[in-house]
Parts: sequence; structure tokens; C-alpha cells
Amino acid sequence: MAPERFFLELDPPAAIQASWPHVVIVGGGFAGLRATHRLIGKPVRVTLIDKRNFNLFQPLLYQVATGLVGQADVASPLRQMIGNAPNVQVLLGEVDEINVNDREIVFNERRYAYDHLILATGSGSSFFGHEEWRPLAPPMKILEHANEIRRRVLSALEEAEQTPDPQRRKLLQSVAVIGAGPTGCELAGSLIDLMRHAIERDFKQLRAEDCRVLLVDPGDRVLRAMHPSLSEAAGSYLQRSGVELVLGGRVQQISATEVTLTLKSTGEQQRLEAATVCWTAGVRASHLGKVLAASSGCEVDKGGRVIVEPDFSIPGHPEVRVVGDLCSYSHTADGKTLPGMAGPAVQMGGWVAADILASIEGTPRRAFRFTDFGSMAVVGPLYAVADLRGIRLSGLIGWLVWGLAHLAFMPEMENRLSLLLKWLWVIGTRERDSMLIIGNRNQHMGVEVGLEQREAAPADTTPVASA
Repeated sequence: MAPERFFLELDPPAAIQASWPHVVIVGGGFAGLRATHRLIGKPVRVTLIDKRNFNLFQPLLYQVATGLVGQADVASPLRQMIGNAPNVQVLLGEVDEINVNDREIVFNERRYAYDHLILATGSGSSFFGHEEWRPLAPPMKILEHANEIRRRVLSALEEAEQTPDPQRRKLLQSVAVIGAGPTGCELAGSLIDLMRHAIERDFKQLRAEDCRVLLVDPGDRVLRAMHPSLSEAAGSYLQRSGVELVLGGRVQQISATEVTLTLKSTGEQQRLEAATVCWTAGVRASHLGKVLAASSGCEVDKGGRVIVEPDFSIPGHPEVRVVGDLCSYSHTADGKTLPGMAGPAVQMGGWVAADILASIEGTPRRAFRFTDFGSMAVVGPLYAVADLRGIRLSGLIGWLVWGLAHLAFMPEMENRLSLLLKWLWVIGTRERDSMLIIGNRNQHMGVEVGLEQREAAPADTTPVASA
């Protein structure tokens, strides 16, 4: 028998706000947080709902995984960021149902009414129908995943230090990173630097030249979304750093110590030995896309993203907006769907909030225009590639641009300062901030992120970005 559901009675922070339109924002990531900031101090009542009590700066998760920074440097408590705003309430919980006809959501087994709803719940990792690979190859979407990757890599080095078998030692010093997009390249470049430097300084029985980081991708180059010249520059740098590029192979099987590929050129199988496997290959939208589709009849694409109107609403329900990685927005000048990145998400969230205010106040509403500031990826210490609307940079200048851009997107000044100081410390001393081995194997792999356990969907065999 389903539990009885009650309305969630929450008084507005101030009595005058009881008559204000109620905007409910689900998700405190880039898009949701930007929308909330845009509505602070406006004549609307805002409720921000998130399953976690912090905003996570996902682009720097690989630095947590490789010990460059600590988890507090890339995560900021939501209540400290926006909790003091007089017209904003922050609630901890996960939305299970959406009733668009009654303008209600269900979370924490209670119903909650809204006048305007903004869904910004982001995305998680897709294993393309092979969920059995998840515990063998941790993805990197949440803090627990980053901590698990660091724990596995450092634990393998500790075991290798005590292993008399030279072949076993070499295996323990090997890592396979599946997916050569920005996240995969950043992780691979940082891992090889971490392992070699740690062995040279801190381990007595291991040899740095035995470290192997394999970067696996089905394409013919790394960073396929970027200009070929930047892909070549990034790939060459990674190879000079010691990363082995394994291109043109699609993953068929993953075991505890082996990855099996099928080579696209010949159809032959190739086996790669690695004690640690990391997954950065696939992205899948939050389960709320399908929940919304079931309630409203709106369409979702193959990746579970909601296909939205030019104002980010869904057909027949202008009060429901979907932004960030959860939406599929193709109303662009060239008809291409906006990528799931921080830049578009921030712009979406800010524009939707402004558009809701315009509709409430009866002022002119402007069309959304996306400004593409480019893309970038860091592939090693003081080396990055960046494509700034046709201006292509690599090396140190690319790294400086990358660093400034990430500091600018960081929502909290405290985090900006701590990151800057820790980056300077790493540059000056080569010592990483967090080299702790915490928890037991797979302790964090069961953390539910709204994709694995709540969604009983058919296997996803979409080939996009698969490895």
C-alpha cells in the first residue's frame, strides 16, 4: 500500500510572500543555482530542492580523484550560498513524481505545489546497457566516485610496494581510462603525473617507468569535439607525458584486471591489462526527464533529455521549464543541440529566471541567444588546449586561460581563493593536497544518483560517445 501523501506545509519566510508566485527549482547545479541567484530579491517565492546539500563544481572532480585538491574545494553548501536570501528556501530531498496538471511535485513522500517549475537535475554516467561494469569501472560524476578512483589508484600503489612479483607490480601500476573526451584526457594526464611523481618521491620498491595509463576511445583522436589541431596537440602532449593512446577500439568487456576491445578497423579483439579502470565515456540525463514525459507527454531524446521549446518549456505547459544537461535545446542558429557543459547551463538558468520574471511583471520577453565562449581541456601540469571561438591556444597560455575560466565559473569566492592557493602550491612544490585513502572498496559505488536504482528502463545501447 502506497504511503499516504500530505501537502508539505511550509510558511513563506515573510508574510508578504504568501501572495507571490511560487517558483520551485529542482537541482542546485550550474543552471539551478544561476536561476536562483537571478531571482533573489525579486517579488517571487523561490524553493530550491536538491538531494544533496551542496553545489558541486563537476569540471574539477578529476582533481579530487588525483589528489590535487580536496573535496571541500569543489563543493559549496547551498544554505551558505543562498540560504540568507529572504525569498529563498532550500529543501533537502529528491523529487519522485511530477503532476503537471495539478502543478505539484512529490518529494520526501509529500506533495508540493508550484506556480513555475524549473527542472535542472543534470546528468549521470551511462554504461550503455552494461550496468555490471559500474562497480568495476567507477564513473566520475559525484564526489564519492572521485574519492573511489583515488582510493583505488593509491591502494594499488601501496599493494605494489609490498609485492615481490615484478609482473604483478607492473599490473598494479596500470590504469585504463575509458573515454577520451575532456574529462578522460584531464583524468589521464593527471593520473600519470600523480603516479610517477608519487613513486619518485614516496615509494622505495617501485619504478616510475613501470607506470601505465591507457586512454581508450573508439574514435581516431582524443577530444573529438575540438578542432583537429588541438586534438593533435593534446594527444601529442599526453603521449610525451607517458599516456598510451588506444584509439579505434570499442569496449566489449571489463573484468577486475582486464578490458577487452574490438578494433573497428579489423574487427579483432585486443586485451588491455589494468588494475584500475575508470569510466568517462557516456552521459545519460537524470531520470526526471522520463518522469516528466510520463506526466506531460513531452518527448525525450535517446539520452533521456527533454526536448524543449525555444523558451525551455514543454508543449502545453509554459510554466514548466527544463534547463542544463536535462534538456535537449536545438533552437540555435545552426540547429545544433547545445552541449551539456557549464557555460550553456549557466546561460540557460539565468535566461529562464529572467523570462519568468518578465512573464510575471508583464514586461517584454527577449528570445534566448546562446553565446559560445568556446571549449577547453587541461591535459597536464601547466598545459591545456582551448578553442575560444576560433582562437586556438595550447600549452601554458591555454592553461592560464583554462585556469581563469574555471575560477570565474566557481560560484563561491572562498573556493576560488583556496583553489588558486592550492594550484600555486602544487606548481611550486609538486605536493598534492589530498593523498588520503578513505573507505573500503566499492563503499561509495552504491550511492544513488537518480539513474541506477530508481529507473527501470530498457538497456541503453545508444552508440553516442560510447567506448
